[in-house]
Amino acid sequence: MSISITQQHGLVRGSDDAMAMECPYCGVFAHMRPQSTPSAAQLLKHRPKHVGMVYQCDACRAPVFLRFAVKRYADDAVELYQNFVELERPKERFAYSYLPPQTQVLLREALACYSGNNFNAFASMCRRTALSAFAALGEGGKLRAFEEVMAAQDIAEIDDETFLPIKTILFESGEEDDMPLLNRVQAGVLLEVMKDFLYQCFVRRGKLTRAIKVRHFFTREAENENDQASASPQAV
Repeated sequence: MSISITQQHGLVRGSDDAMAMECPYCGVFAHMRPQSTPSAAQLLKHRPKHVGMVYQCDACRAPVFLRFAVKRYADDAVELYQNFVELERPKERFAYSYLPPQTQVLLREALACYSGNNFNAFASMCRRTALSAFAALGEGGKLRAFEEVMAAQDIAEIDDETFLPIKTILFESGEEDDMPLLNRVQAGVLLEVMKDFLYQCFVRRGKLTRAIKVRHFFTREAENENDQASASPQAV
C-alpha cells in the first residue's frame, strides 16, 4: 500500500480503506481518517525528510498525530513510506492496585517512558521495578520471578538471542552502563514479559484471594439466613 501527496489530488492511498490503529485517547482500535495534510507544493519546495499529518479517530473524533518518512520526491508528488511513528502512543494499562506501593509507582513511570518512546529509560525503570518486586516478594522472590520469566519465554517461544537482553535487564545487577540498549521490538518484548511476571506474582494472587473472600462472605450470609429461618418460631 503506497501513500502519496500529489498537487492535484492531495493525499492518495493505494487502498480505499481507512487506516486503523489503537487510538491514544479512547483506547479503541478504530479507523483513522485524514484530517489535515500538508500541501504537496510546500513539501516539494522545502523537501523535508519527514511529513506530519493529523488523522481523526472514528470512535472519539480526537485528532491523532502521525509522522511519516519521505520515500522519494517526484515532479508533482511526494511518496511516503507506509510505516509511521505515533507521536502520542496509547497509555499502557495494568492492574496497579494489586502491586506493592513502591512497585506501583516505579511501574507507572516505566510505562510512561515506554509510551513516550524512551525505550532505554523504560529499561532502566524496569530494572528498578523488578528490584522493588523482588524485595516485596521476600526471601526467594527473585528466584520465583526468574522462574515466571523463563516460563514466559517458553510459552511465547522467544529465542535466546532476543531474550538475553531481557534477562540481563531484570536479573543482572551492576552499573547502568552495563545494561544493553534496546530498540522498539526488544522494548516491546520486555514490556510484555514485565507485565506477565508482575501479573503472575501479584495480580493473579490478589484477584484469587479477593474472589475467595467474596465467596466466603456470601456463603456465611447464606448460612446466617438459614440459621435465622430455622430458629424462627413455626406458624401454628
